[in-house]
Amino acid sequence: MKRRAQPALGTFVEISIGDAVDDMQLQAAFQEGFAAIHAIHNLMSFHAPDSDISRYNRATVGSLLDIHPHTAAVLAAARDVHLHSDGLFDVRVARQLVAWDYLPAPAKLIAGEVNKPGEMYSLPTATQVRKHADDWLDLGGIAKGYAVDCAIAALQSCGVQHACVNAGGDLRVLGQSQTVLIRDPKQPQNMIGQVLLAERALATSASYFSCKDMAGKKRSALLHPSTEQAIVDQHSYTVIALACLWADALTKVVAVSGNVQHPCLRRYDAEAFII
Repeated sequence: MKRRAQPALGTFVEISIGDAVDDMQLQAAFQEGFAAIHAIHNLMSFHAPDSDISRYNRATVGSLLDIHPHTAAVLAAARDVHLHSDGLFDVRVARQLVAWDYLPAPAKLIAGEVNKPGEMYSLPTATQVRKHADDWLDLGGIAKGYAVDCAIAALQSCGVQHACVNAGGDLRVLGQSQTVLIRDPKQPQNMIGQVLLAERALATSASYFSCKDMAGKKRSALLHPSTEQAIVDQHSYTVIALACLWADALTKVVAVSGNVQHPCLRRYDAEAFII
């Protein structure tokens, strides 16, 4: 396996290629794979002021915005998981994450303001989104998986048949099987298990790296969208699916519900386990 890594998506992204190809083909494949990752990052970053998501968050209620088809695809997927999980997955949690200092405050933040989301956005076309409520979106819980899928597609377009794209634990394996190590949620510096993965994606969510004390309460970047309570238990939630987009989003459904047999998993041909 030949490996390269670059910072993106708030983590380090590693691309591994197992094909026996010449250096020129190899470098072209790496270039295309990372270009796909960075394209999704630039479109959907909460931090970048000119991203589609930042433009949505600054927009007034009722605005119709032109967005990239990639952004529209992720918003459509997020809405689908929201619907079929009975609201356990929700990308409209950015205000709470801003209030807890996990995300930077947009310029129009009113001190202490945390509004619960209203009506879900709509997608009139494949390149437009309409804002129906004064909410802020954060696609960090689904876009990373989508970026991994796009990188895999880019590698395939270069003729690559055996590869792995790993974005901070959200990963997808193409071709030959690979062993994926799973962290011990109580001692995340150690590994506690492993999964043999082939032609599938895997994602894990946990609070072990984001947990902190704030005003005498435990907080994390993982929260219940309805109750706005942080998930701070010493567990990790892993989902295996055909696409990393679904695996990434469904880890939040499993984390919030605590149910590895949640009906939502069957819809996306996924399986889950909790450690």
